[in-house]
Amino acid sequence: MENPRSDKIDFAPEVDFSRILTNPILDIGAHLWEEERYKAFKAFYRSMRKIDDLVDHKKTALKVISREEALFLERMMLGWLNAVRMRDYADPFMEEFCFYLERFKIPLWPWERLVEAMVYDLRHRGFKNFISFLRYTRGAAVAPASIFMHLCGVRETSEGYLEPLYDIRKAARPLAIFSYLVHIIRDFQKDQLNDLQYFSDDLLARNSLTHLELKEIAVTGQIKDAFRNLIRTYIRIAEYYRKKARLVIDEKATMLLPRYRLSLEMIYHLYLQIYDRIDPQNSSFSQEELQPQPEDVNRQIRAVIEKFSSIK
Repeated sequence: MENPRSDKIDFAPEVDFSRILTNPILDIGAHLWEEERYKAFKAFYRSMRKIDDLVDHKKTALKVISREEALFLERMMLGWLNAVRMRDYADPFMEEFCFYLERFKIPLWPWERLVEAMVYDLRHRGFKNFISFLRYTRGAAVAPASIFMHLCGVRETSEGYLEPLYDIRKAARPLAIFSYLVHIIRDFQKDQLNDLQYFSDDLLARNSLTHLELKEIAVTGQIKDAFRNLIRTYIRIAEYYRKKARLVIDEKATMLLPRYRLSLEMIYHLYLQIYDRIDPQNSSFSQEELQPQPEDVNRQIRAVIEKFSSIK
């Protein structure tokens, strides 16, 4: 077995990053893994994406979801969860999903937390306060990040995989929240145009802003000082979680093989690349401005690999 402290990363040059520069950041990080682990990630991520999109697409299309529609979607999600618990192989994807669930010793709670978050989405329009938003991130952000952190930490033996040496929920939380806050700022314009609201009401009120004004800013591109102050607040919170995420990654480094350490570094630095583009004073907060171009992403990927390989 490979020594977890080894700095050998001869796997990295084999990855063709040119094909995946526009993929989700978690997927870019997972591309550094061996084939079976990456296939498991794709199955897990696809299942979560389908649940999340089911709700977001309905919210965008219908604007206001009726009680009957909400109950129908809740039953769909809970029925799917129950089918997983019962190992009801209703289709080839479910069979593959459950196979990887058992093989990699993945707990079911991330999907349970995700469904809880989606049920919240169906029943509410936004968040009354930042605390309720943080509770929401347990499913919307920490759950998928925990699966990634679990797959980084499972250890292969001749008898199968062993569970990670750390609590995946605690390990994933700071990086997940940092990443999610970056998402919210980066996707501000797109989310507003799709009637998706992720800024909490208490922080809006503290900065004398309303939902209607947020929509107006996204449509017109005319940035008010109050909105810049709101972003400064979110940047301060994001910085708090960024620092905690950096500490966790460094702390877990000795428990992970090089390719999994590098995948975490990749995720951290790709979100950091977006974070560093946010300028509360001068930004237009457009999608085009805050989303790095593929060539920028490629440069960042190569810089992370080069820096990682130089550390002894």
